[in-house]
Amino acid sequence: MSLTIYHTSDLHDRRGFVPRLRTLRAERPGLLFDCGDSLRGSQTVYRKNEPIIAEIDAAGYDAQGIGNREFHYLFALLAARARRMQHPLVCSNLVDTRHRLLPFVPEVAFARDGFTLRVFSLLVVQYPEGSPWERVLGWRFRDPLETAAEIAATTPPDTTLVVLSHLGLRMDRELARAVPRLDLILGGHSHDTLVAPDTSFGVPIVHAGPYGAFVSRTVLEHDAESGRARIAEFALVPLLNADAA
Repeated sequence: MSLTIYHTSDLHDRRGFVPRLRTLRAERPGLLFDCGDSLRGSQTVYRKNEPIIAEIDAAGYDAQGIGNREFHYLFALLAARARRMQHPLVCSNLVDTRHRLLPFVPEVAFARDGFTLRVFSLLVVQYPEGSPWERVLGWRFRDPLETAAEIAATTPPDTTLVVLSHLGLRMDRELARAVPRLDLILGGHSHDTLVAPDTSFGVPIVHAGPYGAFVSRTVLEHDAESGRARIAEFALVPLLNADAA
């Protein structure tokens, strides 16, 4: 059996992709994820109206990682963004030191096509752990590599471990080196477009590029010898530039 995973990142409010994504998934069903930076606003600029959110929900995304555009230094504004989303917003290395009810989840799980998936998300650090800003804002950014290692250590061998990374390609390679238990890194933040997965330390890294030009399509299957997931097929599929392809 095989499992298909689609992924985008760094849309930056580029819209109009819903029909294309629906068609692709109707032809070849699969999970759909985004790795963050879909919004116009930023960690310092809050826009009440973010039209891209409705597009993401209409396209049927299964989860979205928090990018630095989805994050906001003010808790109430990040929560207001999250309330407008009908899909899970995920971040695993962001902690609220004031123990408020978080407007996102640390991970999501899926059982699909013979696979058990554990999906978590890593956000690029905005200030170091222990910074005075923790006391002012209440947010603590945990080290992404340490967070991933802890999650990997508690993941059963028969579970496929996928990270929605908003760290950038360079850090994704560091992540693969530090946590070879990862089965797939879906990346963003650095606006890299990889025509084929970048395999570092045995871990495949996929970057679909910015602005909705492409969506990645990764087909996983179980390796007969190791039991781990491996890539059986990969493609960068034109999305917003589909007519020009």
